[in-house]
Amino acid sequence: MDRERGRNRLRRAARLAVQRATVAWVAVAALVATAGVASAHRLDPGGVTAPVPLPAVYAGAGVTVAGTALWLGVADRADSDRGSAADSRPFARLSPAVARPLALVARVAVLAVFAAALVHGVVGRQVPAENLATVVVWPLVLKGTGLVAVVAGSPWRTISPWETCYDGLAAVEGRELGLLDYPARLGHWPAVVGFVLGVGILENLTLVTRDPALTVAVAAGYAVAMIAGGVAFGRRWFARADALAVLFSLLGRIAPLDVQRTDDGGATIAVRAPWTGAADSLETDSLAVFVVAALYTVSFDGFTLTRRYQSLLDDARAALGVGTAEVALYLAGLCAFLASYLLAAAVVERAGRSTVAGGQGGPRATARAFGGTLVPIAAAYEVAHNYPYVAANLGQAIAVARDLALGTTGGQLSLLAWLPLDAVWASQVALVVVGHLVAVVAAHRVATRRFPTVAAARRGHAPLVVVMVGYTLVSLWIVSRPVVG
Repeated sequence: MDRERGRNRLRRAARLAVQRATVAWVAVAALVATAGVASAHRLDPGGVTAPVPLPAVYAGAGVTVAGTALWLGVADRADSDRGSAADSRPFARLSPAVARPLALVARVAVLAVFAAALVHGVVGRQVPAENLATVVVWPLVLKGTGLVAVVAGSPWRTISPWETCYDGLAAVEGRELGLLDYPARLGHWPAVVGFVLGVGILENLTLVTRDPALTVAVAAGYAVAMIAGGVAFGRRWFARADALAVLFSLLGRIAPLDVQRTDDGGATIAVRAPWTGAADSLETDSLAVFVVAALYTVSFDGFTLTRRYQSLLDDARAALGVGTAEVALYLAGLCAFLASYLLAAAVVERAGRSTVAGGQGGPRATARAFGGTLVPIAAAYEVAHNYPYVAANLGQAIAVARDLALGTTGGQLSLLAWLPLDAVWASQVALVVVGHLVAVVAAHRVATRRFPTVAAARRGHAPLVVVMVGYTLVSLWIVSRPVVG
């Protein structure tokens, strides 16, 4: 009885701590939102001072994340007995007569827009802001689809231009194409390589995104490679080797709207908790590497906007030369991130001492099991970092298309003109914290399923909580650097 009474007191104390931390964090966020600061996204250096001391923001975020983990551990929330049925609630269904035409219209529209962007990239003015190639391919196809995936799941396997072309070729042949079986040993490694080269290096470290002709060359070359791979290996190629399909599928794991096709060609739409899909184990080691690479790359992209990175880059250029230095810094950081995650997985495995049926224990299995819990962090930072960029280019794409249709020039359309710059920064901070909270809940679920006892689950989850709190602070530091100049 005394033991149970003590546990109840501890639970109440932990719950009260979380409530206080949450109230403190909301207060800090409200102050940030209502005070006059400039946007933290791509600011010109100017020494703008944040209205709330940044250490208070960091402390509030760190306490909120750590307090949530403590609450879950003490109250034993999100246990493995709670199935997905409690997390996913269907609320609408599209009949085949509606779903199939919608999917067809979406496929044709995206293919038409993609083709038009490539054509305009060749024949249009070679000015980044006035060419459809540069305002559609990178901001809308790459980043915009990612934002959609975070909200409603990945639409990519339906609207992918190269998979649409593959389906057209299959229809002409009257059968599924594929000369060879996709080698199982390849896993998702082609997608990992494609992501690192295409997004990590080309999109982040070169001027390709601002050159319409080069954008056309990269996009057309990638499309040809994907179609050729599909012809060679069949439809499985797109699920394993297309970096965009893999990226959007991972981001879609945390979507609050779950859209699923039915066997008759219709679709169901459900609302679900964002940590539901994030708690699912990753299929392959290569997919775990992809998740870490995605998380690192979006963080690195934000880090490149800071003065600390510019100082580091200057030193690297002096030693390695322009071009080589950028790539070397990116790859070195990626290797460090991968090594850190594998080390964390080994520590978690040792702390929890998992006993998994079928002999599937060990650090590699633990890395796959917890890999999905990194997705909410990557997705939150992806949205926070890129939604102003996507909105700005969507408005610009509409303006360019309008000018082409009407024969006018120089039109601009701003979709975020109504949003104060201080609200942009406040929303970025809030998104980062929410992403880490979802990740903590998902990691706790994985721990309660993977480790044999409640105590073992707490021990196994503890190292991840430390890592997540640390990465929360790093993420907020990256977001805040332009604010403090």
